[in-house]
Amino acid sequence: MRILITGGAGCLGSNLIEHWLPQGHEIFVIDNFATGKREVVPEVPGLTVQEGDIADPALVEACFAQLKPELVVHSAAAYKDPDDWVEDARTNVIGSAYIAKAAKTHGVKRLINFQTALNYGLPTQLPIPVSHPSAPFTSYGISKTAGEQYMLLSGVPTLSLRLANVTGPRLAIGPIPTFYKRLKAGQGCFCSDTARDFLDMSDFIAFMDLAIKEDAPTGVFNISSGEAHTIKEIFDIVTDYLGLGRQEVPITPPAADDVPIVALDASETLKAFGWKPKVSFSDTVKRQMAWYDKYGITDVYSHLKAPSANK
Repeated sequence: MRILITGGAGCLGSNLIEHWLPQGHEIFVIDNFATGKREVVPEVPGLTVQEGDIADPALVEACFAQLKPELVVHSAAAYKDPDDWVEDARTNVIGSAYIAKAAKTHGVKRLINFQTALNYGLPTQLPIPVSHPSAPFTSYGISKTAGEQYMLLSGVPTLSLRLANVTGPRLAIGPIPTFYKRLKAGQGCFCSDTARDFLDMSDFIAFMDLAIKEDAPTGVFNISSGEAHTIKEIFDIVTDYLGLGRQEVPITPPAADDVPIVALDASETLKAFGWKPKVSFSDTVKRQMAWYDKYGITDVYSHLKAPSANK
């Protein structure tokens, strides 16, 4: 299958490439390397990499014309500066619109969009059902929600996935790499008084193998464990893993741009795809740190602002 992946040098895209390329798929990546890493998409047979911006319509058109993709996986997103609203809108809204238009123009058979759980805003129900209204209140959530709507408007059979915190090789965002990196360096940490839904990369990839089938369902689905685990739970697992024992750590209230609890109800996904995660929360975190032991961590990003007291 000819697959175009936007943001293919990021965590999710690069893991999909490693999984799909050996199966004989032809893969084309568009990435501006703002957060992705060039070294994870080397020059190997079957993989073409185009450095560039999805908000550049001429570049998007040229890439679609060259590959003639059957499947598009839209993974590109701007998220590293929560105050850069213009960049978020340029990449996550305008860029998504160009990808959606090109997919329609070039007869793409299937479009898979990666969406943030922040599109739900402050949920009124937990775990959050996929039918919950969208009410984003951050630049990242607002721009990703608008981008999702362009994907669904494209007329191409579209599957938009509202993702839990997918955890696996090259993860460079969130509390696990932050705690691991800071504690190894002897630096202090804090825990926001929040809880999140974590999903192991192997479970995510198992779902994606189902999602790319031509006769797979379309629409909007939550991809998640359905369990909310506190940031303090992660801190404790990391300190235990590093042999530091249980440590006191400041617990701070959720920031103004944060959501206290995110847990996504994936029951509709189970009904439609017969999929459910297999790796436990504890094993997910430990597997992540074992990967860092072997390969290290590079940059760590967050789309949330740190509490001022900890800057």
